[in-house]
Amino acid sequence: MRLLSLLRRHGARLLLGVLLTLLAACASVGLVGADALGRLDAMLSDMRMRAEPVRLDKRIVIVDIDEKSLNQIGRFPWSRDIQARLVQQLTGHYGVAAMGYDISFPEADTSSGYSVLAQLARSELAGVPGLEAQLQRLRPQMDYDALFAEAMRDAPVVLGYSVSDRQKKGALPKPAFTVADLHGREVTAYTASGYEANLAQLQQAARGAGIFTALTDSDGVLRSSTLLQRIGDGYYPSLSLATASVYLNASAIMPAFDAAATQMSQAEREHGGLDQVVLWTPQGPHPIPVGEGLTTTIEFRGAGGPNGGAFRYVSAADVLLGAVPAEVLRGAIVLVGTTAAGLNDIRATPVNAEFPGVEVHANLIKSILDGHFKARPDYALAIEFLQVVVLGLLLGVALAVAAPAAMLLLSALAMAAVLALNWWLYRQFDAVLDVALPLLLVGALCVLNLAWGYFFEVRKGRALVSRFGQYVAPELVAQMADNPDRYSMDGESRELSVLFADVRGFTTISESMSPQELREYINLYLTAMSEDIRDSHGGTLDKYIGDAVMAFWGAPVAFADHASRAVASALLMQQSARRLNQQFQARGWPALHIGIGINSGLMHVGDMGSRIRRAYTVMGDAVNLGARLEGITKTYGVGIAVSEFTRAQAPEFAYRELDRVRVKGKTEPVAIYEPRGLLAEASPQELALLAQWAQALQLLRARDWDGCEAVLTALPADGLTALYAARLRAYRSDPPGADWDGVTTFETK
Repeated sequence: MRLLSLLRRHGARLLLGVLLTLLAACASVGLVGADALGRLDAMLSDMRMRAEPVRLDKRIVIVDIDEKSLNQIGRFPWSRDIQARLVQQLTGHYGVAAMGYDISFPEADTSSGYSVLAQLARSELAGVPGLEAQLQRLRPQMDYDALFAEAMRDAPVVLGYSVSDRQKKGALPKPAFTVADLHGREVTAYTASGYEANLAQLQQAARGAGIFTALTDSDGVLRSSTLLQRIGDGYYPSLSLATASVYLNASAIMPAFDAAATQMSQAEREHGGLDQVVLWTPQGPHPIPVGEGLTTTIEFRGAGGPNGGAFRYVSAADVLLGAVPAEVLRGAIVLVGTTAAGLNDIRATPVNAEFPGVEVHANLIKSILDGHFKARPDYALAIEFLQVVVLGLLLGVALAVAAPAAMLLLSALAMAAVLALNWWLYRQFDAVLDVALPLLLVGALCVLNLAWGYFFEVRKGRALVSRFGQYVAPELVAQMADNPDRYSMDGESRELSVLFADVRGFTTISESMSPQELREYINLYLTAMSEDIRDSHGGTLDKYIGDAVMAFWGAPVAFADHASRAVASALLMQQSARRLNQQFQARGWPALHIGIGINSGLMHVGDMGSRIRRAYTVMGDAVNLGARLEGITKTYGVGIAVSEFTRAQAPEFAYRELDRVRVKGKTEPVAIYEPRGLLAEASPQELALLAQWAQALQLLRARDWDGCEAVLTALPADGLTALYAARLRAYRSDPPGADWDGVTTFETK
């Protein structure tokens, strides 16, 4: 009783809460898209990343070509002899474990002037004694590219380079693996047709090379990075992956596939079963998870830059002078990059709109070394869906019955719980889950219930007093007005069965008869139908709408077998119509043919109407479907059409499936059937024909046109078989597309 009272009082609010929850659930699984929601999630994800604590990682040091370096060494780019000295200092004097260049060297360095002198020696100064010999002695000191290459030889140096679709310049390093190494499997990756790599002389001397091209989102913010990209038939590592590989003394970077293809996750299927790559190190395999397109989410630590707190920055000038304490660099991973203004290596990131590009690689290397990657797990969709559904349903009920202050408190606690769960999964399991949708749902439910409480409850009390004034004494109305929340005349929701019946061609009938004859015609018809509904099977006559009859079963008296009663009434009504038809034709009146539609489901039933006139009636989506079914009986040439919901609740009848239809106003298809009589009274021959008909439908939906035609031809001809024969001819001449689901859509009522 309390539950019924709750539904009567708060049913509308509860329904709206359910609808909001349903909408949010659809959005969580991608059935409803919203760009704004994605942008809000990105913003919240950025805030979550900024909230993480920052700790200094001494394993990674950034050698910064900063303003101090430019002032002391000179403008950038520096000549290669300076780069050679920098490599010698870092790998020789300081003993770094790996050195990654966030700089590329695609063109020869002619800044020494040696090429000019050599040209003069061959032309204007060709006769100068000893000049050629002197130039040969000077060449080792003036060939800066050779100096740089010699400094890198046998040193743990990784060069950087960019990819593009405009040109092929320089020499690519050896790929991590090739298409041939995949043994026929396809791995989705970002692909580039061109590149701007390093001079072959330099690339051959370096330990390796990696791609440093940034991968920004549509809003221009850098949130993810490729770990490998495809160029031609090769897969090439990023600068961060290549540098980490050198640091870990990895002998190879290879893909790792799931051996059991049948057990692959959705993420694995999206990129050929590849969910990680492995660095083969002396200590054993070092797995690195990869996302779609061989990408990973960048976990930014700190605001970036020398004062960001996540990584130590040292000036390149101090390295060249040997002024950096040895313990800072010894055994470390060094990344050479720049923060100097005007050198254009600044990125917009979630933690800072001006983030040094070189530190992006530092963050990725840290994730690789630690084995911690922030990523969207395979189970993210399930958690987000369950969170929305559970939160929406529980909060929808709680807010509907709560006072305004309690609503605000509950909503705040729910938002805090959502954020806490999201943060816990993020910190403990590195799981990146969307959080905007549940927060918006909580806010929407709170606003809905607050607005309802303030703007509708007072009006509801006044309307209640006005409605009860028609039924009770004035003194009781005054008493109710003092406490209107205790009284309600709202309807209730029940599982019912509704029936609609209509005369076929009634307009033509009415035009061929006199008014007196038409009145008698319709009165005889409505009387017979009403007796079949009300007297024979306990139905409730709802209303007459011209020549149409509307009735329902299950209220006000509840019947567990309401669907069976409705179907039995429909069969009896068709018998009565045939009997009346004989009488009418004997009197020279037009023939009587009726169509009946029945549906079962949850409906709203109660005393509805205005202050002038009220009626005990049913409303709802299930009612509308019943009306649609009555309208489409003429399409299939049958007298009765019931929904799959009615058939399921009235299994004692034999049915012939008519179709799967999508009626106007509905998005989900529903199967419809023609009841043929009681199953217990059906003959074996009739049951065999029904089985043949079911086989014909199955063959049609399987696109077996020949098989369907053979079965249809063997069946007795009627309006339904003629309809499907016509459809079959249409499908043969114009086959349906690959997305055909066998459902017939009706665009009209």
